[in-house]
Amino acid sequence: MTSQIDDFEISPFRSSEDRAREKDQKREAVLRSAVRTFNLRGFQAASLDEVAANLRISKPTIYRYLGNKEQVLLECVTRGLEMLRTAATDAQAESGSGLNRLTRFLRRYAEINMDDFGRCVIRTDDTALSPDGRAHFRALKAQIDKAMRALIAQGVADGSIAPLDVKMAAFALAGALNWPAKWHDPAGGNSAEDIATSLVEVLVQGLAPRA
Repeated sequence: MTSQIDDFEISPFRSSEDRAREKDQKREAVLRSAVRTFNLRGFQAASLDEVAANLRISKPTIYRYLGNKEQVLLECVTRGLEMLRTAATDAQAESGSGLNRLTRFLRRYAEINMDDFGRCVIRTDDTALSPDGRAHFRALKAQIDKAMRALIAQGVADGSIAPLDVKMAAFALAGALNWPAKWHDPAGGNSAEDIATSLVEVLVQGLAPRA
């Protein structure tokens, strides 16, 4: 008669959940290395060979996780644009005036544009993409522009923003808040949050209705 074993040894084989988690972690590492390379070199000058070398993997490994160079870039800019879209959705759900909701969105917008993936959105010249890739990129950017215009229009409607051309206001705000993606140094003395707060404060003071 065999005795019952109460304590089972831990299996040396990984579970499907462990394998999936490891795959996600590796994919994220490839994506993060790629976005930083694109931001540093520019899409046309960047090479997946450099990305692979940074991670000590082969280029075919990148293809397995993310695809070719343009597919990798589109994944990077999509991540950044999804962050901006989430910021707009969160702002819409906030209470307060239209100007208050817009201010919350603009601060987050500026912060995202100083992060890796948001910076990639701003620094990417879509003329370097294929026609399909360019169309996809522009469609995503158009969604963010539409969301910003909606927040401005709500502020105009409730009187918390002075009457103005909503389209031109959106262009002016985006232009001002995209610029830090070009010059902000994460290792510098000013944090992205501080810069975003200061810039947005200046901008919204120009939007407030006059007595």
